[in-house]
Formats: sequence, C-alpha cells, structure tokens
Amino acid sequence: MEIRLIDAIGPFFRDYPLVRINWSKIPFEHLATTGPARRLQWDRIREDMKRFAEQVAAVGYNAVSLDDVIHLVDHDHTPEIRDRIAVFQEEYRVLFTILREAGLQIFLTQDVLSYTPEMRLRFGTGAEDASAFLRELVERCFLGFPEVAGLILRIGESDGLDVKGDFRSELVIRTAADVRRLLREILPVFESAGKTLIFRTWTVGAYSVGDLLWHRRTLARALKGIRSDALVLSMKYGESDFFRHLPLNRNFFGTGRKTLIELQARREYEGSGEFPAFVGHDYERYAAELREAGNLVGFSVWCQTGGWVPFRRLAYIDGQAVWTEINAFVSLRIFAHRESVEVAVQECARHMDLPDGEAVLELLRLSEEVVKELLYFEDYAREKIYFRRIRIPPLVEVYWHTIFVHQSIRKLLGHFARDRQAAVRTARQALRKLERMEELARRSGLPVEDIGFMKDTLGILALAREFFMGPDNEEIRRRIQRAKAVYRKKYTHRPRYRISVNFRRFEDPGRVTRWLIKNLFRTRPGYRILDRIFVLHLLSLFYRLVKRRRPGWIPEFVRDSAMGIDVIFR
Repeated sequence: MEIRLIDAIGPFFRDYPLVRINWSKIPFEHLATTGPARRLQWDRIREDMKRFAEQVAAVGYNAVSLDDVIHLVDHDHTPEIRDRIAVFQEEYRVLFTILREAGLQIFLTQDVLSYTPEMRLRFGTGAEDASAFLRELVERCFLGFPEVAGLILRIGESDGLDVKGDFRSELVIRTAADVRRLLREILPVFESAGKTLIFRTWTVGAYSVGDLLWHRRTLARALKGIRSDALVLSMKYGESDFFRHLPLNRNFFGTGRKTLIELQARREYEGSGEFPAFVGHDYERYAAELREAGNLVGFSVWCQTGGWVPFRRLAYIDGQAVWTEINAFVSLRIFAHRESVEVAVQECARHMDLPDGEAVLELLRLSEEVVKELLYFEDYAREKIYFRRIRIPPLVEVYWHTIFVHQSIRKLLGHFARDRQAAVRTARQALRKLERMEELARRSGLPVEDIGFMKDTLGILALAREFFMGPDNEEIRRRIQRAKAVYRKKYTHRPRYRISVNFRRFEDPGRVTRWLIKNLFRTRPGYRILDRIFVLHLLSLFYRLVKRRRPGWIPEFVRDSAMGIDVIFR
C-alpha cells in the first residue's frame, strides 16, 4: 500500500476543558498564540507529537493527516488573524520536522470552503469563486510548506454548529458539475508540484451532490473527464458512517481511479475507545472484496477523529487508548500485509508485550459479537433504508454517547423484529459473554475495568431491549430507572453514557401520517418518481415551514448537534 495514513490530531486535545468534545477537527480556538501559555502548550504538543509519530511509525504507518490549510496560509486577513496564522506556521514547521524525522509523510485537511465573515462577503460562496480561491490557497500552501505531501479535501460536510474561532466552513460544492469544476481548477497545481490530492467522497446528504458517497451515477458525473495521477479517491467502507452491518461500498468498483478506503479504529458510535469494539473480522472481509477492484492504493485510519463525546483517551499518547491502538494495528496488518485476523492479533499481542495472544484473540472476537448483538438490533440493522440522499444509519438506539430508551424507538424496532423473544435472549447471552471477557482481560493483561464499564453500559441496553421487545409495564420501567440511577452514581468520576428515558406513549399515527412514513422512506438506493417530485423538493419547503412555525416539533438533539438536521433538507 502506497499510503498508510493515520490522523495525528490527538496532541492538540490535551487538557481541552470542554466536557463534551467535538473530535471532528483540531480546536484552534483552544490553541494559545501569545504569552507564557503559548510556550507551555506548544511544548506539550511537541512532546506528544514526537511520541505519537514514533509509535505509529513503529506500527507501520507512513503518513499522517493534520488540520488544516486555512489556518496555515496567510491571506488578506485582519491583523489579529494574520498574527495567529504566523504563530501556527511557526509551530507547525517544528511539528512537521518531528513527523518527517519519524519517516512520516504529511497531509493537510481542508473543507471546501472555510471563511471568515469578511472573506465570505468579499469572495462569495459560489462554487466557481470557491474553486478559484481554493486554488490560490493550495498554491500558497505548497509554496510555504514544500514538505507537505498533499491535501485531503472534504466537500460534503462542514463544521459543526459548535465550532468557534476565526474560520468556519460551509458547503459550497452542491452539484456534480461543481465537483468537476473544482477538480479541474486545482488538480494542475498538484500535478505541477508533484503532490497528491486525496478527494473524500463523504457526504451527509446536502444538495444534489449529497449522495456522492454511494450513488454510482453521481460519482460518475462528478468524475467525468477527470484523469490525473495526482488524484486519489477516498471512500468510507460503507454507504453510511462508520457503523456495523454495512456491506462494502460498491463505489469502490468501476471508477478506474486510484482509491483509498477510510477505516475507523476509535469507534465513535461504539464507545470511542472506552471499551473493546474490535473491527478485525469486518475489515478482513472488506480487504478480501477490494482485491477484486484492483485500484486500492492505500487506507486511512481514524484513531482520534470523529464524534461529539466526553470520552477523551488519546491514541498513542496517554497510554489509555489500548482498544483503539489494537484496532489501528490490526487494520494496518490486514490491509498492508494481507494478514488474517488471527495472525494480525498475534502480531499485535507481541508488539504490545501482552502475555497471552490466544486470550487476546478470544476477547476481541467476543467484543465484536457483543457490539453487533447488543449495541445494534440486528433485525433492524440489516435493513437497507434510504431517505432523500442518505442511507439511514443501522444504529438508532445509541447516538454517540446517548442511549435512548424511548417509546418512538420501541415502535420502530418492534416493527422490524422477526422474533421478539429471540431478540431478548440474544441480548442476555451477549451480557454473559462479557463475563468471559473479564476473565480473558485478566489473562491477557488488558484493562479489566474497561470490560466492567462495557458490561454496565450495555446492561442498560439489554434492559432497553426488554422494553423494546416486551410488554410496557411498570416493572420494566422501574428496572430501567433503577439501573440508570445506579449507573450514574457508579460513574460520577469518569466519562460515561447519557441515558435518555421517555416512557410517554407513542400514539399510532393516523392514516395520512402512516402513508407519509411508508412513502418517504425506500429500501432501494434508486430514486422513485415520488422522491424526485416530493421527497427531494417539496419536502424541503415543508420542513422550512415547520421549522419556522413549529420549531418545537424538531427534537433538540438532532436540531443542535453536529451540522444539525437542516443539512439533509438542503
């Protein structure tokens, strides 16, 4: 594999004061640029980066990603912003030296496009203006930092609603034609400089390019006529975010372009490294399938990036992120060396000096089973459901670090349940596997307390499964409330999951609402006439009307988290 890439943002989160952290990008507003605080903070970042670089290079990675171009390129900014950029340039040059001395190539990320409010007014937010402005940024970046190997562009997601600071990104690439214009504008810069453009196809459903991740025709239109040795397409392994129960994204096949697969070691929807959520067998299957494509030139492993959670273990830095580091090691061995899961885990055990490789292998296999059987509800997770330009995630009862025990979830999962009693039995059997995992953790020298946290957390989900699949009575409600209280008290002094309980009965919808639900969602990726006329267009107008006149109808957690639900109605 030419590119064995891992994200290197962890050092910038040391002592970050927020409880719930946005791990999607370096928090630049948290970085000191003046006074004694600057030297204290950046010296610590250097130390952490050196440790990180040495460890990931020893594992076998040859490249890292860091945020981002807009914070490193001088422009016609206000004096205050130019002063901050000058500090970032100075400090990053030292970090780049550390990374290059460890034998690592450097890739910088960039959203299309990030602005200050003044820049937004001056340059506008049209795709043509954005492409021209980005070309200028790229030229200045390569001129100022010749040691950078290339850039990673994201066009389908922008900064979350909580992002503060000098710059904020927003979506300006809205059509396949916009993508072509952008690539034609900037690829010559990469070609002449001998740099690599890693172009991410990740999208969250906004605008007509919002299905670029999974829709073959949209991807084909976006790449029509684009041929360049400097271009590498980067795709997530499935048609949605980093979830389980997803088949391999078929866009890997038939593009005729060099591709890179995106993987996640710190599982943002599965504990964020607080407990084992092994990925080996899923990734082994993807790797085997991708050999048929013949165009994979590398992989990108997210070991820190992603999610809005309070969990704060720093991979390859603080010594606490063992489960993430195991996933990162095994992922590399599977894709770079074509090793089986069994061989990769044994190599990992030797590398981490763990005394019993067989115990590690069994523990990881059980963790994978428990996550699939208990964190996910398999009857629902295996369904293919599309809404507008997105594939609905196969996980609904857990959203980052919140577990939802709601009547609406009960209604939804009950609709897909094939055998309710079997579903409850599966949850109970999964909990018993956790008891075996505690024994294996002791034998293998891995943190037993993490398995205990996993057992207590997923124990709530096992109770929720009883509520979802069984009768709704006072007895199960009391058990859930009691377990929630015990859990909160037990984990007062460490990051934990939030348990959201709502037993208010969810009334059966009326005939019109039932018809809408049935017709808004589809089980095939292709668009129906109804989708083109109503779901993709008229529904957007209806949503904006509801938001303006009945904002309380939109749940707060989807309205105010990440980019907000507004984005999928664009």
